[in-house]
Amino acid sequence: MLKPFLGCISTRTPIGTVTSRTGPIMAGSGFFEAVISGKGGHAAIPQHTIDPIVSASNVIVSLQHLVSREADPLDSQVVTVGKFQGGGAFNVIPDSVTIGGTFRAFSKESLIQLKQRIKEVIIGQATVQRCSAIVDFSVEKKLFFPVTINSEHLHEHFQSVAGDMLGVRNVKDMQPLMGSEDFSFFTEVVPGYYYFLGMQNDARGKLESSHSPNFTINEDALPYGSALQASLAARAFSSFKWHTLIAYEAMKSCINTGFNTMNLLLLSLPVNLFKWPIL
Repeated sequence: MLKPFLGCISTRTPIGTVTSRTGPIMAGSGFFEAVISGKGGHAAIPQHTIDPIVSASNVIVSLQHLVSREADPLDSQVVTVGKFQGGGAFNVIPDSVTIGGTFRAFSKESLIQLKQRIKEVIIGQATVQRCSAIVDFSVEKKLFFPVTINSEHLHEHFQSVAGDMLGVRNVKDMQPLMGSEDFSFFTEVVPGYYYFLGMQNDARGKLESSHSPNFTINEDALPYGSALQASLAARAFSSFKWHTLIAYEAMKSCINTGFNTMNLLLLSLPVNLFKWPIL
């Protein structure tokens, strides 16, 4: 059976260390955008307008209540509005405002509930303010990402292989993250495994987040990732008595591509992937 492994670099984890967990490790996510329409006019005579900026502001505040007042505190969820566009002059109330954001959770049921309530809240709050709203969940055809779930069986395999290679003390458990990962499309179909590879070296100073424009790479981490991926593949294949061939091919792939590129892609029976973060 296809068994994918994916390693992602971590700027907060010391080099030579890996972190992971069994079960949900990365949240599922979706995106939304809403156009809230009113009636524009001069800022000096707001009584002649229907202000979509005030309406959108109420919408954003109300969306925050979906997590704080409707979600189970033990069921981690996030609703964030990161886009607010409307108006172009200091003294003009615009005809419409566009807002957009993301919602995240660790179960399909919670994601479905959030999607439904986001639409209801946006349309309902806009109506209260005499505005209308159109909500779109397929913003520029962005995909809904499933929850990334690590197989319990593969977790044991990973801990064994990583422990032998890096030492048990350098294989650590971690808390799940609200970030999303396209690797989840693999784990939704077949058992898979996702982990983080450390590249922080205090001697070289603090590394910025991988989502920062100041992000830099510590290439000293690449040999660790390449060797671990090769070992994960070779050990998995050993049960099929193909380990000699696979270990050779995997290591050759690491040597040819792993040390010289940002993306290490190692495909074998358990599909092994090591890459830099996307989302």
